[in-house]
Amino acid sequence: MKKLALLLLMVSVIIAGAFAAGSQEAADDGTITVGISKLMSHPALDAAEQGCMDYLNSTGLPVVFQQQNANGDVSTAASIAQQFKTSGCDIVLGIATGTAQALANVFSDIPVVFAAVTDPVDAGLVPSMDGSSEVNVCGVSDMNPVEEQIKLLVDITGAKTIGNIYASGEANGVTLMNQAKEACQKLGVNFVEVAIANSSEVRQAAQSIVDRVDAIYIATDNAVISALPSVDEVCSDAGIPLMSADPSGIDGLDCMISWGFDYYSLGVATGEMIEKIINGAQPGPLGTVILEDPADFELWFNLDTAKTLGIEISQKYLDMASVIIQNGEQITV
Repeated sequence: MKKLALLLLMVSVIIAGAFAAGSQEAADDGTITVGISKLMSHPALDAAEQGCMDYLNSTGLPVVFQQQNANGDVSTAASIAQQFKTSGCDIVLGIATGTAQALANVFSDIPVVFAAVTDPVDAGLVPSMDGSSEVNVCGVSDMNPVEEQIKLLVDITGAKTIGNIYASGEANGVTLMNQAKEACQKLGVNFVEVAIANSSEVRQAAQSIVDRVDAIYIATDNAVISALPSVDEVCSDAGIPLMSADPSGIDGLDCMISWGFDYYSLGVATGEMIEKIINGAQPGPLGTVILEDPADFELWFNLDTAKTLGIEISQKYLDMASVIIQNGEQITV
């Protein structure tokens, strides 16, 4: 029996060693694992994810992806970060503020890249937008021209009171709400905001302010944007214009104006940053990229909705448009 037990022990050691060798070989096969943690699935974040993956796949680099979706839950985002640590990712990408924060809290020894984070400094991800060698974090911001967006909405609609719905638990949502409020103050326009905790509260929030405002502005607040059809329906029923800062989610809606990023382009820019890291760049000094090329923005007008609301959009604005919806057809300008 002792000989049998010794023999079984030796076999176990040999098998364990074989598995360990196999794991080491897999880790050293030259592939680079990028863990992608996305806060939730909606058109903008999905487009950013796809743009990043498509770009990296086009480089010929031996990149493989681990994709996870936190479904809007911060605790799930933290669990995903731990999962990436256990699985041995080489680079991790957080799409939206909550997931980026969760990754930055767990990883200090490998690069953390963020995408679609409005204000990474305020979110505590980086000490400055310019970059720092003291951190292992960099990324691409989706900071929108909020003041210009509000001004466009006011110019076209003549609104005296603008409504806004934001997620009080999302750092980017709070930042954008404050920027919208400041923009309205500069323009001498009243501002009515309502906070939500999650996407299920968006419809009720819209209903609570729709009778007190002349138009509603929705920023790139993930929890609200993911429920944009609910806001669209409330605005349509009330006969007031809606503006969204995310064109990727308005197809099929009555939203009258949308002006914002092409999030696929934002994803491509994120992929370019990851490529630099793979090729030897340190993440911290890369800083934060803010897209400024007009080609990275899209301006949509729904002339059918404008006609229903009795609003005329001047030619000077139509000449700026990327997409016009008229007679039920989507026309790319």
